[in-house]
Amino acid sequence: MSMDLHAAMDPTKMGVGRSIAVLTSGGDAQGMNAAVRATVRVGLYTGAKVFFVHEGYQGLVDGGDHIRPATWESVSMMLQLGGTVIGSARCKDFTSREGRMKAACNLVKLGITNLCVIGGDGSLTGANEFRTEWGGLLTDLVKDGKITQEEAKKSSHLNIVGMVGSIDNDFCGTDMTIGTDSALHRIIEVVDAISTTAQSHQRTFILEVMGRHCGYLALVSALSCGADWVFIPEVPPDDGWENHLCRRLADQRSRGSRLNVIIVAEGAISRDGKAITSDQIKKLVTERLGFDTRTTILGHVQRGGTPSAFDRVLGSRMGVEAVMALLEATPDTPACVVSLSGNQAVRLPLMECVQVTKDVTAAMASGRFEDAVKLRGKSFENNWNTYKLLAHINPPDVKSNINVAVMNVGAPCAGMNAAVRAAVRMGLIKGHSMFTVHDGFDGLAQGQIEPISWNMVSGWTGEGGSMLGTKRTLPGKLLEKVSSNIAKFNLHALVIIGGFEAFVGALELLQAREQYEELCIPFVVIPATVSNNVPGSDFSIGADTALNAITTTCDRIKQSAAGTKRRVFIVETMGGYCGYLATMAGLAAGADAAYIYEDKFSIKDLTANVAHLVQKMKTTVKRGLILRNENCNANYTTEFIFNLYSEEGKGIFDCRKNVLGHMQQGGTPTPFDRNFATKMGAKSILWLTDKLTEYNRQGRVFANTQNTACVLGMRKRGLTFQPIADLKDDTDFEHRIPKTQWWLKIRPIMKILAKYDIKLDTSEHVNMEHVLNKRGNHWKRKESFSFEVDY
Repeated sequence: MSMDLHAAMDPTKMGVGRSIAVLTSGGDAQGMNAAVRATVRVGLYTGAKVFFVHEGYQGLVDGGDHIRPATWESVSMMLQLGGTVIGSARCKDFTSREGRMKAACNLVKLGITNLCVIGGDGSLTGANEFRTEWGGLLTDLVKDGKITQEEAKKSSHLNIVGMVGSIDNDFCGTDMTIGTDSALHRIIEVVDAISTTAQSHQRTFILEVMGRHCGYLALVSALSCGADWVFIPEVPPDDGWENHLCRRLADQRSRGSRLNVIIVAEGAISRDGKAITSDQIKKLVTERLGFDTRTTILGHVQRGGTPSAFDRVLGSRMGVEAVMALLEATPDTPACVVSLSGNQAVRLPLMECVQVTKDVTAAMASGRFEDAVKLRGKSFENNWNTYKLLAHINPPDVKSNINVAVMNVGAPCAGMNAAVRAAVRMGLIKGHSMFTVHDGFDGLAQGQIEPISWNMVSGWTGEGGSMLGTKRTLPGKLLEKVSSNIAKFNLHALVIIGGFEAFVGALELLQAREQYEELCIPFVVIPATVSNNVPGSDFSIGADTALNAITTTCDRIKQSAAGTKRRVFIVETMGGYCGYLATMAGLAAGADAAYIYEDKFSIKDLTANVAHLVQKMKTTVKRGLILRNENCNANYTTEFIFNLYSEEGKGIFDCRKNVLGHMQQGGTPTPFDRNFATKMGAKSILWLTDKLTEYNRQGRVFANTQNTACVLGMRKRGLTFQPIADLKDDTDFEHRIPKTQWWLKIRPIMKILAKYDIKLDTSEHVNMEHVLNKRGNHWKRKESFSFEVDY
């Protein structure tokens, strides 16, 4: 479809005369309901008829009441539920042609020619097979008199779009499958709980996690909690691993550690293909070291519970994209899967992804484990390399004579400590002497600088807040003292972890280089703030934790409203002038509106929102949720909006207001923030090390170019270093936000899912991409997919 034709299409008419069916198949995963909800509501928004298929492919085969029309209200209150409310089942009948003929007959009778399948690789492969033989199935159905020639003509082509719902994250072509982040939440909750009891008794804990033949859950869990060892099927340990493991555990204890954590993937194997079990490891540690050792097998608790904010947003975005892909498909369009690449939604040929996924299994089966890691994708490979560096490599005896200081600036947020830990340990691995600065630029000016060792940052990954202490003070008026202490402590580089103040502070240091030669050292800013307002990065450390805190609170608020009926809640979120938290929480919690500074609104908009809620109260969904960013408008305050809604809703609904406050900055970091912070901290040191080598002149560092003062941020599909000076023009310094923010394009989705009559911008056409090229006998990912992502 051409760009012009696509841009001219009215999205509310795209589905007129079309029918879409949605089903969930295979193992359930948290976030599937968000995908179902978005598919139904966006399908209805486009004018299409939408059907639920209950109990997966079995419901498709059995037909009847298993295939029912979906309504707007039928998907209400689904977002916060785990599992899949439309059911999922393993189906033997669908594996036979006879079963698929029954399924085809049921779809044709209902006029359904668009099928959205949410499941794993097996479910999606089955869908593609169904589509491939669709024509033959219709021919046989006509011969058997089950359908008429006219019905066959109307349903001559079946469009298939898949969304990957699996906690294992074992499907190649997407960074994250629906459910993976929620499963990581369950695992880390258990690890955090176990760590406290393990420290009390100086125990070793072995945790077995799910994942089948994919080690993603185990690997990211190990990276997120700083585990002593991880066993994953893609990287079997070397021969003699038993001695290495015992040496490592004993070494950790000798350094003062009171606990050991070992993560084992359920599919872990040795180099010769034999299973490595939790019991086997427990026996080894107990007999060799005499450590008090316990085993915990997490099992199906990883599949359960409410979905994380990430999975809700992911499911919602994928559902929207799936409907668009179905309605834009032609008979020549291959079955596709909607995937996540960085923070971008992409469409990939389904069978290409399935082929790479199968290639991983084949590589492991033939002992080509390095190939297996590469085929899992750049994200998996980077996770493994980072874990190896931070957990398995001891600091070298030969020092680099380089001193690097790490500091926190601005408001505290969850994940800061994980970034400090990773930076400190990576610096020590590189032979540098590492220092920490307490209380931000104030501490740098006052000489609150001290060396830090490997063990001093143990356990920091899961700690919230800032262990170093942090202040909002900028260095502009402290430059004399700052430069003096940089010289006094002979600091060669700085890692500045923080929010907008960190960005502005680094800019002030850069601009003062002409006046103070001591500031001619490389430094890097790692964005860490709940507000997610640092120029140069789509995501900031801490924002995901805050987003989950808001979403969980909104869930509880909505639940209370479900009991009282006819109640609207006004909830104020943090973020300064940045509306990221309000917008994404609105999408994750199913809000009716989210007021933010970037999306200007007037009294007419407020009145329209009230009218919308009045209409909503006439349906079976008698509750409302309104989010307001704290600085969205100086006049339309939370109190004003509360009073307006209360007055206009008299006799129809009543109102309550909640100001969430600093609870959004607290709590232990989510797996996303721990992992993101760990990789950012490690990557910052590797970059600084390169710059220190490049700008070292006879043992003296002199870095005065703009590319030696950078922000390390995530941009669309990768982590990149951007000179701070280059980001000035894209910064609104008065309101402390970037001028361009990617998430603003997601706001219409929230409004459509809340049933507002707006136009969805479909001008940015998402083209089908390819996940691989065939070269020789090996499948390799195309260069466009060689990126390092947040997870």
